[in-house]
Amino acid sequence: MRATNRLSAKGAVSLGPGKHADGAGLWLVKDEGGRGKWVLRVTIYGKRREMGLGAFPAVSLAEARKNADVARSIVRAGLDPIKVRENAKREAARNLHILNDIALDCFETRKAELKGDGVAGRWFSPLEIHVLPKLGKMPVAEIDQTDIRDCLKPIWHEKAETARKAMNRLSLCLKHAAALGLQVDLQATEKARALLGKPRHKPENIPALPWQYVPEFYSSLNEGTVTHLALRLLILTGVRSNPLRFIHENQIDGDVWTVPAEAMKGRRDATADFRVPLVQETLAIIEEARAHSRDGFMFPSVRKGVISDATMARLMERRGMTERPHGFRSSLRDWLAETTDAPHDVAETMLGHVVGGTVERAYRRTDFLEQRRALLARWTQHVTGQKGAVVKMVGGQA
Repeated sequence: MRATNRLSAKGAVSLGPGKHADGAGLWLVKDEGGRGKWVLRVTIYGKRREMGLGAFPAVSLAEARKNADVARSIVRAGLDPIKVRENAKREAARNLHILNDIALDCFETRKAELKGDGVAGRWFSPLEIHVLPKLGKMPVAEIDQTDIRDCLKPIWHEKAETARKAMNRLSLCLKHAAALGLQVDLQATEKARALLGKPRHKPENIPALPWQYVPEFYSSLNEGTVTHLALRLLILTGVRSNPLRFIHENQIDGDVWTVPAEAMKGRRDATADFRVPLVQETLAIIEEARAHSRDGFMFPSVRKGVISDATMARLMERRGMTERPHGFRSSLRDWLAETTDAPHDVAETMLGHVVGGTVERAYRRTDFLEQRRALLARWTQHVTGQKGAVVKMVGGQA
């Protein structure tokens, strides 16, 4: 009898239950139902092992012999074909992770660094809107610079800032994939930038109402609604809309409003809460807002939660204004620069900006609360139509 290739394709089909040798360690093991499996017996490191080569008849005799030849060659090289196959499967599985899954996992790991744990979705939105619909189902290991270029090309010049954010988020996703052990091209985003070229569009600042015209607008917010009161407090305090929308009763202590660190953009240190001084006018607004509060939140929406980011903006749109609520921070900053001698550190701190390097901040233990209170009192006088005299800061005092 032949030592190898003992079986034939037709004969294998008609064989009964049991073990049938094809030779050189290749066996067909069949059951009562006529189905079976291919098994290769090999000796590895002095021990006999059986390696499955697939189900019969799905795997043909010719294919089983081909797979057996590959396994034998691995044995001759002094390696374990079973381990080699398992390693190859693990490598293939790692590299089949699609971008959509990697992006979500990356987002989860970064939530602790994001304002409000990224609930507002601003970190993930550029990916969700502009990248994942096109690249989300691709294995992350296969994404290259041409894929990224083709994905972002439609918005590269028209929506330059959005495209920049999407590219940066995608770069972080690739780094996250690399950290997971996936084979990715970490330079793909930089190569894509080279292919796309420099964006023609220049990002524009949010339109701001000149500080001279703020009193007229402020006086028109006289209906006592949630939106009017929110805009009034926004203008007088200079805070961003997010902490203002989520202002809660437990954040107010006398004439100080303490904004939690996680609500402050760029303030991730748990000790970096931001204190906002409250003057007579702002205290009156807060008292009036309490009549609208729900679950302790002073500016609730009509249905649930708090008013949206767009609520105040839409009021200004309906009045035909191009300016937006965030621009009132610029109005305040310009007023400080043009009508006061407030030191740079005090003026920047009024807007909640982090001033100075790590070492400098470690030695500076003040947040200029009383200096800022005096300046905000003057700003309030201006905004409410009273006399807003020029403020002179002498030796850090107003």
